[in-house]
Amino acid sequence: MELPNRKNPRASWWDYTNCASYFITICTKDKAHYFGEIIKEEMILSKVGVIADLLWYELKNRFSHIEFDDFLVMPNHIHAIITLTETEKPVSVSTIVGGYKSAVTKHCNRLKLDMVWQSRFYDSIIRNEEMYNNIKNYIQNNPINWQSDKFYQ
Repeated sequence: MELPNRKNPRASWWDYTNCASYFITICTKDKAHYFGEIIKEEMILSKVGVIADLLWYELKNRFSHIEFDDFLVMPNHIHAIITLTETEKPVSVSTIVGGYKSAVTKHCNRLKLDMVWQSRFYDSIIRNEEMYNNIKNYIQNNPINWQSDKFYQ
């Protein structure tokens, strides 16, 4: 069986170990609502959502050169802003996201909770303060704007 030829979603001109800020979105497979639900414009986390939330902050113990800014768990995806800082052993954004997805999956499997990630993730390199502020605002208002969100299903 021949596999489809998929385009790499990362910018070919950029080194994702570079010190920079990144906007990350990680979705569940088929946009399934594993993480909880929005009730009255507020995200109510399921057990899987609590795991996803807690393990995000555990990344700091594993990757000390990451600065975390906004992070939000939504019903079928997470949004985060991370900043990679100087380190002797650079780690790519893909490695960080892969480590996070793996940790959430392992914890869910151990507790026999259903959870499947989409195979890839979305990223944007944050290029200036205006872009940073717009993304931060988008993340913070995501629960309020849930029904018009492109990930809403």
